[in-house]
Amino acid sequence: MKFALVTGANKSIGLEVAQQLAQEGIYVFLGSRNLDNGIAAAGTLKAMGLNNVAAIQLDVTDDTSVMNARQEIGRQTKVLDILINNAGIFGGHPQTALDATIDQFKTTYDTNIYGAVRVTQAFIDLLKASSAPRIVNVSSSQGSITLHSDPSYKYYDYKGAIYHSSKAALNMYTVVLAYEFKNTPFKINAVCPGFTKTDFNRHMGPGTVEDAGKRIVKYALIGADGPTGKFFSEENNPDTGEIPW
Repeated sequence: MKFALVTGANKSIGLEVAQQLAQEGIYVFLGSRNLDNGIAAAGTLKAMGLNNVAAIQLDVTDDTSVMNARQEIGRQTKVLDILINNAGIFGGHPQTALDATIDQFKTTYDTNIYGAVRVTQAFIDLLKASSAPRIVNVSSSQGSITLHSDPSYKYYDYKGAIYHSSKAALNMYTVVLAYEFKNTPFKINAVCPGFTKTDFNRHMGPGTVEDAGKRIVKYALIGADGPTGKFFSEENNPDTGEIPW
């Protein structure tokens, strides 16, 4: 059996990703900042007959929480095959370059980029033990500097100094991480789930969590001939999925 960890997995896209991975026969650890919420989410999946799931207390902004999660998962498995860095926050308002506060930047980066770094570094030893390790950093096409420099981009007028720059930073981390594991079995990619209707955007997005989950899980399950160090958004490029950084 393969093992996966999904951060921010107690609701929305994270929970959907956990569900779809579990349906593939993978044992999934549901990382949740609030353990009670994680236990409730795992209970929902178990009620569907998916008993190959477990809730793990995991606050990606807390070093101690991350290391405790690593120790607990390490007691249950010596191998982690899939890591989905899904946990993220928007950062609140204002998001303009001149009015956004330093505290907003710090708080958002602590989850969206530093959190992904903390978790990746903490679990890299278990991932190295896998014969086919996969890391998916859940990004956003809003983090594409190329697209946001193009007035024809459909979300060109939806600028956000905090959230967008945090995802751009996550994208660069993805590139560097993939480079460091080139010529190895690792496949590491950034994936945009699309503008999805969730609590994250006050249910404004047109996409479904089911489609968003499929887009992420696709790159968690790619084969040995699959891409690495790439940025994918099937919403913006239905043909190949790849979009510019």
